Amino acid sequence: MKPSYLNKVPEITLYFWIIKILCTTVGETGADFLNTQFNLGLTGTTLIMSMLLALALVFQFISQRYRPPAYWLAVVLLSVVGTLITDNLTDNLNIPLELTSGIFAVILGVVFAVWYKYERTLSIHSIYSVRREAFYWLAILFTFALGTAVGDLIAEAFGIGYLLSALIFACIIALVYVAFRYFKLNAVLAFWIAYVVTRPLGASLGDYLSQAKSDGGLELGTTITSVLFLVAILSTVVYLTVTKKDSYDKE
Repeated sequence: MKPSYLNKVPEITLYFWIIKILCTTVGETGADFLNTQFNLGLTGTTLIMSMLLALALVFQFISQRYRPPAYWLAVVLLSVVGTLITDNLTDNLNIPLELTSGIFAVILGVVFAVWYKYERTLSIHSIYSVRREAFYWLAILFTFALGTAVGDLIAEAFGIGYLLSALIFACIIALVYVAFRYFKLNAVLAFWIAYVVTRPLGASLGDYLSQAKSDGGLELGTTITSVLFLVAILSTVVYLTVTKKDSYDKE
């Protein structure tokens, strides 16, 4: 067993979930902002953000251990790209959200199955090999794509609304925690369920803040919402970089 400080991902603390939700919100509002403000279209925006994501992942892979700036930059860009993938399928190809949700659920299941076949674990407490890290980031990408599809399906297609959808997803996460804490739900299963559900939670929150009041939002706009959450992410990442509160390497 390799030393824990070689793990390429953070410890699962409250900070992890806070930044994760912030990142998912930015993924939703950031994708909308880039698509509308720069007139690149969904395809152009997706290509540019995918190239930036590839560059961020290169830095993440060559890092010898967990580094908060590199790790969370990759998560933010994955959130944006995952959102754009779903938006391309639904808006450009007119594929129903019900179908995209099913497709991404199957793909994510396949990723987990192959990952487990080769590594015999889906735990993120030992992401210290290139292959495990590749499986990890691939799974993260499709959790974002799946979460986007499910979030849009429930909030928009089913007409539930952004705020109520956010509350529903928050309740699901709370139930997962209760099941893990008091009813011995498998820790790995609990983690991945919560990870998937935080995506539509953050997306619903982002839409609630940014969308027009006529659509059930607060009409802050994608620019203000994205900037607010990016500042929150940056501040938290700087704090974690200095304090190492989420790092296996406390030295």
